[in-house]
Amino acid sequence: MVTLLSTMSGDGSGGVSSGTQVALVTGGYDHTIKLWQAHSGVCLRTMQHPDSQVNDLEITPNGQMVAACGYQHIRMYDLASANPDPVMNFEAISKNVSRVGFQENGQWMYTGGEDCTARIWDLRAGRPFQCQRIFQVPAPVNAVVLHPDQSQIMVGGQSGIIHMWDLKTDHNEQLIPEAEASIQDIAIDPEGKMMAAVNNKGNCYVWSLGGSPPRPVPRKHLQAHKKYALRCKFSPDSTMLVTTSGDCSARVWRTSDWSLHRELRHDSQRWVWDAAFSIDSRYLFTGSSDSYARLWDLEKGTLEREYCGHQKPITALAFRDQAV
Repeated sequence: MVTLLSTMSGDGSGGVSSGTQVALVTGGYDHTIKLWQAHSGVCLRTMQHPDSQVNDLEITPNGQMVAACGYQHIRMYDLASANPDPVMNFEAISKNVSRVGFQENGQWMYTGGEDCTARIWDLRAGRPFQCQRIFQVPAPVNAVVLHPDQSQIMVGGQSGIIHMWDLKTDHNEQLIPEAEASIQDIAIDPEGKMMAAVNNKGNCYVWSLGGSPPRPVPRKHLQAHKKYALRCKFSPDSTMLVTTSGDCSARVWRTSDWSLHRELRHDSQRWVWDAAFSIDSRYLFTGSSDSYARLWDLEKGTLEREYCGHQKPITALAFRDQAV
């Protein structure tokens, strides 16, 4: 096992010690969020997420908290304590919140949801937890992602349009990769040079990004899956793109030539809702409808570990193993 995984540890209190800043967090339809010791598969603690499934999870840049979004709310949980309840809660939202993410310094958070908006929330200390900016689009939002240069938020949804929201000018440009196909997820690689989007027909579109502000140039169309695609994410080293699907698989593509590197399947896996790479890009975590999270070795294509404890489908996961 890679060193980063073998050194993961809890602090004995059901939290993650501040020295390691390592966390695997999963959530789903059983109204719980679980924190795992990734190298052993042991569940360190279970946090309560009442009244809603978990649609997305994102760990804060300082590694101290995890944000969970669901039906009509966003909640923040402290990873460094044994507190099973949220420490921050915002519920003045209609409909489902689909995605959540953070500005690089943790000063603000962004979300997208079925109320046809992307939102920015002020998280600075001493200020009320409130919505700062709203970007309205014509259809429910499934995907939001912040460009690494922090200048644009890409917003995609059921209309099939990707809106490139310029945070400095408040203007937006639009991309329509495929007519009448819902955008399910959008990803930008850590270097900010590539953007990918997957849709409900299983197709994946890739663009090169260049200039300031970044402009997309079509690069590749992949027939990634034969049915519903759910997620796409680039590896930290930008050499791979993972796509997940309702076809019971996660597929890992090489960004050098867009060939298929690995297809990750398991007999009981069913829909694969989410995935996350380790910081060295050697391992991938997946979460699926069979209530298991799994750890895969991408060099060998082997299943290394299973995380068992959820009672219903896992629809979101987040992993962090970099030093802060």
